[in-house]
Amino acid sequence: MLDSLMPILVLLSWLALPVGLICVVDDWLLRPQRAARAGPGPRDRGVMRALYGVLPVLIGAAVLRLLLAERLDFSAVLLAITVVTGIVWAFDAQVLRPRRAAAARAAGRDPELIPEPGTVDYARSFFPVALVVLLLRAFVFEPFRIPSDSMMPTLLDGDFIIVNKYAYGLRLPVINRKVVAIGEPQRGDVVVFRYPLDPSTNFIKRLVGLPGGHVVVQDNRITINGRAVPFSYDGKYSDGCYLNLTEIDEHLGKHDHKAIFCPVALDRAPVLPGCNRGGVRGYVCGDEDAPGFLRTPPFVGDVPPGQYLMLGDNRDNSDDGRSWGFVPEENLVGKATRIWFNWDPHRAGGPQWGRIGTAIH
Repeated sequence: MLDSLMPILVLLSWLALPVGLICVVDDWLLRPQRAARAGPGPRDRGVMRALYGVLPVLIGAAVLRLLLAERLDFSAVLLAITVVTGIVWAFDAQVLRPRRAAAARAAGRDPELIPEPGTVDYARSFFPVALVVLLLRAFVFEPFRIPSDSMMPTLLDGDFIIVNKYAYGLRLPVINRKVVAIGEPQRGDVVVFRYPLDPSTNFIKRLVGLPGGHVVVQDNRITINGRAVPFSYDGKYSDGCYLNLTEIDEHLGKHDHKAIFCPVALDRAPVLPGCNRGGVRGYVCGDEDAPGFLRTPPFVGDVPPGQYLMLGDNRDNSDDGRSWGFVPEENLVGKATRIWFNWDPHRAGGPQWGRIGTAIH
């Protein structure tokens, strides 16, 4: 349904710009003059009344289009809102408000009785809110939604998490440049970062390889600088879409966490009647290798200075550094700390309340 509505949303969102500009010019320059001449309250007629009536619908369509966009830098949007509302508020205070007052006095009216333009009122209201949210999101915490199964069983598709933005230093919004060094990434951290092949997209993985380290991933088991990462078996993992996978408790750096993988070749595309999640093909692990099944290819690499190797905890279904390489330090966004909400109607029919508030290890 949303796909069929998208052309309409695109059209309405494009109309929001010219209609908004017309309304702003009228609200700032012409409405106050009409109010000064005609008595209390601006009087809109004809076309302007229609434009003021349709403007909220156009703005709502533009906002909805932004929310549905697959690639949206909310920090850039917040920065734009903060700058625009701040300029509107300041320009009105320094230039337009004195002119309105002079026009009112020339017409023999009390300037205090001339209503403030609605756009200025909105700007004055939105500016401090947008500024506070921008600062919190840029320097303190940022919400993030888990978009895939690549971090199962630690994180599930549908988890909403909090990302600590200052764990690896304070960075300027949008350009993501570090201005204050606070801490360094540690092996085993769950990290949100800008995807190196497309920085407009955020990824979340576990940090495995530190700068200068030598990492080998063979049959989904990790060796770092010649030493195998310790782990213990924790039984089998099955959830309707993943069947008979091995679940382990892995000790990586200072983190003890769970991971899943298939120790033998994996059937990656079976038809599973119990799997009702869109985009998940189904993954079945057998007891021994079989013709037509697939193994995850081995990875061997030296992590370059200033870069990191990221892997998913779902080792057989993770698009991670084994295929596209390393993450530069400037791409780091922050450290995932806690699950604050969960919503997955396919997996659980709604929220999984027991996951809310869970710390991320």
